[in-house]
Amino acid sequence: MNKTVIGVLASGRGSNLQAIIDAIQAGRLDAKIGVVISDNPDANVLKRMAGADIQALCIDRRQFASRQQFEAAIAEELNLRHVELVVLAGFMRILSQYFIDRFAGKIMNIHPSLLPAFPGENAQQQALHYGVKVSGCTVHFVDEGMDTGPIILQEAVPVLEDDTAETLSERILHAEHILYPRALALYCEGRLHSEGRRVRIIDKE
Repeated sequence: MNKTVIGVLASGRGSNLQAIIDAIQAGRLDAKIGVVISDNPDANVLKRMAGADIQALCIDRRQFASRQQFEAAIAEELNLRHVELVVLAGFMRILSQYFIDRFAGKIMNIHPSLLPAFPGENAQQQALHYGVKVSGCTVHFVDEGMDTGPIILQEAVPVLEDDTAETLSERILHAEHILYPRALALYCEGRLHSEGRRVRIIDKE
């Protein structure tokens, strides 16, 4: 059976990407990374990939006159490598309807809160400000909204009395590194079935 080819979009340090690579190497995820694309030429994720046997490149938004041209360039690179699933790993740009339509139902993201609570930026600080006792992370399919796509998996993380945004973020990130490869594995095994907003996980036969 052919491995599912995934394309990773990342803007930052690439720790979730590393967790995915580790899961592939450990045999927990039957996938192949076709390409890693960053919009940030200075992103640590590109340095992280420098010694890896994975093609990584930068598509800088500043080099394009419009968002659609920028996204079309990304889509072309993904299609050239026959990418079947687009994985957002700290990609700091909101994708337009144009891009989402091109990869409908085939874009996955992870967010550091228990959605639908605290979408958008600074979710950990939002959680602390609100005073919740439990936060966590959510893997979801991407739609046209801000962190509003159908939920695949969630993992709860307790909020401690002395937490700062930094300590809570670090604890949530540890959960992300476990949850994201697990969600990707379910996709690659053909065990995710979407019914409107609900994503059902099909038992192994």
